[in-house]
Amino acid sequence: MRKSYIKTILSAAALATLVSCHDLNVPVTSELTPDVFPTSDAQFISAAGPAYVALRGNISVEFFHLQTLSTDEAIFPAKGGNWYNGAEFKDLHLHTWTKDHSTVTGNWTWLSTIIGTVNQSLSILETNMPEGASKSQTLAELKMVRALAYFWMMDSFGNVPIITTYGDYSAHPNAKRAEVFAFLETEINAALPALSDVVGISTYGRPTKYLAYSLLAKMYLNSEIYTGTARNADCIAACDAIISSGKFSLEPAATYLQMFYPDNGPQMKEFVFAIPFDATAANSFPFRATNLHSRYDVPRGMVAKFKMPFTPDAAVSTLPEFYKYFNDANDIRNKEWLTGLQFYDDGKPVTVTTTKKGYDQFYAGSDPAAPYTYQINITPEVTLRQDVASFDVGNDELAWNMGYRNIKFHPDATSLNRNQNNDVPVFRYADALLMKAEAIQRGGAATLGATALSLVNSVRTARNAAAFTSVDLEAIFGERTREFASEMWHRNDMIRFGKFEGKWGYKTDADINKRIFPIPNSALLLNPALTQNPGY
Repeated sequence: MRKSYIKTILSAAALATLVSCHDLNVPVTSELTPDVFPTSDAQFISAAGPAYVALRGNISVEFFHLQTLSTDEAIFPAKGGNWYNGAEFKDLHLHTWTKDHSTVTGNWTWLSTIIGTVNQSLSILETNMPEGASKSQTLAELKMVRALAYFWMMDSFGNVPIITTYGDYSAHPNAKRAEVFAFLETEINAALPALSDVVGISTYGRPTKYLAYSLLAKMYLNSEIYTGTARNADCIAACDAIISSGKFSLEPAATYLQMFYPDNGPQMKEFVFAIPFDATAANSFPFRATNLHSRYDVPRGMVAKFKMPFTPDAAVSTLPEFYKYFNDANDIRNKEWLTGLQFYDDGKPVTVTTTKKGYDQFYAGSDPAAPYTYQINITPEVTLRQDVASFDVGNDELAWNMGYRNIKFHPDATSLNRNQNNDVPVFRYADALLMKAEAIQRGGAATLGATALSLVNSVRTARNAAAFTSVDLEAIFGERTREFASEMWHRNDMIRFGKFEGKWGYKTDADINKRIFPIPNSALLLNPALTQNPGY
């Protein structure tokens, strides 16, 4: 992979093990102190490295689960008791999570770790690094990493404590969501002048001005949810800073899917900010890229460049309520799904031989052990046919083939373990265009000669989808659903469009308090100044 900065970041991975933190008020301890380290340019880079290692942390497993399985985008049922995990995925689907839910706790811990790690790195570099442009840029980049973590905390948990000083271990109360928003806005704007405007290999994986503008745009677009006040004009202005820079462009249909391949990286023209992954490094396990498994050793070359055996595993799959948005037959984004009857590259059907009972565990005939051959057929419905209470579809071939699979983050056939090389984009140019379109549709003034319709159609045209003749908020929601599948924005979008309280799959809960997650019980025990979120 052509990802230069990640090599420096990963070289600091060993150091990262010294700077862990499981709560915002738990001391971060390390042998690294301003008195002994760092003093050289190489050591300054290493001192910043742990923050980026922490950022990679849980994003592609627990964060993906939290943001995706709580929506209509995905469901992770048990199969014959396997993957029930103490109702972990069932509770995310049904919106019945509690303050002791492992995924909720894991996300609070991960985001707190990023913040604590950044605070330590800042305290060291502010003291030891010589004054100058390099220091200003490095500190601004670290503050942007912290801002991104605080944004995700604010979005997921609402009211969180604000701690920016390393060594401050006092109990801090929650700040109101609007206060966290104001803190972030000030922090990002203060960092902007020192951030680089260079886009390319030298800054790949590091915050630039355009990450700052993207984060501001996302905040302003959701401002009415976060603060009660709409900020559509500010969202448009932040998007315009990205658009008018001329440094980004939409990938055409021919290269759209390549943005998510194992060899993606700084060559992708749409990436505003991406988190680099490397299969040789620890914690490089993008869950989405392992949604398939060679259960039957059938080589289905969905994407010729990365041929590997593609068959349904105990995977996260989507629901019909989500897949219905993929409704244009020519749209390149349809190809990120594994659906229907499966064929070899030469057109021959992919078949599996099992037994009649192995194919259907409820088979009641007199010959359950008789051989049975069938063509793999990925079906759209996910039915809890073994047991609804235990969220179980069964453990037979019919169950394994339930639910369309998203293979956008294409698996890497060269990886020797579950780690993957697919970098994870956090912000793409398409998001800037669609955020601006939505802000205009919500009442903001059109700028730069672009309307909501023209912005949406620019994305659709690049994806080989038919242009719209008109656009409304529902159309924009549908476009975002198609464009950002598996990119962890769907929960954020559903809340903003008032759809998070709807029904899908087996979920009927309509409690508006579920728009934010509870403060984990472990955090409440460690920090008695915290107050639980409403409804928990």
